[in-house]
Amino acid sequence: MNTILPGAPWLIAHRSMLGINKPYKVTLNGQDYVLWQNDRGEVFGLDNVCPHMQAPLSNGWICQERDTITCPFHALEFDGEGRLHREGKRDTQPLSRSLKLTVIGDFIWTYDNCEPRVPIPDIVQNIAAEYDFIGIAGEKTIRSDFLSTWLINSDFNHQNGTHRELFQIVQNQMTEFDKDGYWYQVKQESTRANNSLGEIFSNPVLLTLPKILKSTVEYFFPSVLVLYAESGIGPFAQVVVQYPQQNDRTKIYELIFGKFKFAGMKPLFRQSMLKAIDVVVEQDSMAIETRYPSQLAKIKLPNEEVMAYAEKLYKEW
Repeated sequence: MNTILPGAPWLIAHRSMLGINKPYKVTLNGQDYVLWQNDRGEVFGLDNVCPHMQAPLSNGWICQERDTITCPFHALEFDGEGRLHREGKRDTQPLSRSLKLTVIGDFIWTYDNCEPRVPIPDIVQNIAAEYDFIGIAGEKTIRSDFLSTWLINSDFNHQNGTHRELFQIVQNQMTEFDKDGYWYQVKQESTRANNSLGEIFSNPVLLTLPKILKSTVEYFFPSVLVLYAESGIGPFAQVVVQYPQQNDRTKIYELIFGKFKFAGMKPLFRQSMLKAIDVVVEQDSMAIETRYPSQLAKIKLPNEEVMAYAEKLYKEW
């Protein structure tokens, strides 16, 4: 397949997704890679195919003593540069292509071995320094192209329909839209319905939402977007990450950060918050995957200039 948005920085993993000395498979622009992390925090990446008989290296295991990944077919070992280790010796030339990685704190970025076109945004690291990390939610491969998946997160009208039952939003108003190149930002106000005690008990996340939720969504096209909001238990930042796996497959996951007014609130609300994000991503996925083939829209809604701007950035990349 042709490389989608060549030169874009992709946030392909958070350290917690890799574990220690465990193979982790990533698909990016039609190519499978295997990542692994040793107990010193070093991260390695290779093409996932063994150069001997094409076994998937991600089905193998890690040799901790040599920081090598071992093929599951014939126990051949390769280091992070793709060099074969055999009979106590290491070849001088790589047999497998390595994936160039940039590791910043807990975040693993790559340009997919392309020439960088835009810098890695420092927003994610800045949030990690300011907020507590709550967890990862909504990790999913969506059966959709990259642009369609990005556009649903630039759609400030779908909360009233797609997420109506989950968040009980009855009105969403965009109050500000700023843009500067590959960065753009939207401020919005979402009005929640009056909830019964039964609705709150069945969906505790409603307790964290004020009657009118004011939030800011900051975009760093095409890598990440961040939703900031003030909840009843403190401010939180929701980092939405996506990258292209295939022409018709897009990976998405979300890193959730918060500042709790009281330390004891974190374990109390952690599961309900992550579960709510899982539901949001599942609802967005269904909305994208069940649409009929794209055709010219015959209706125009307010706030669609945000989607139009995102589509312009994609087409002019």
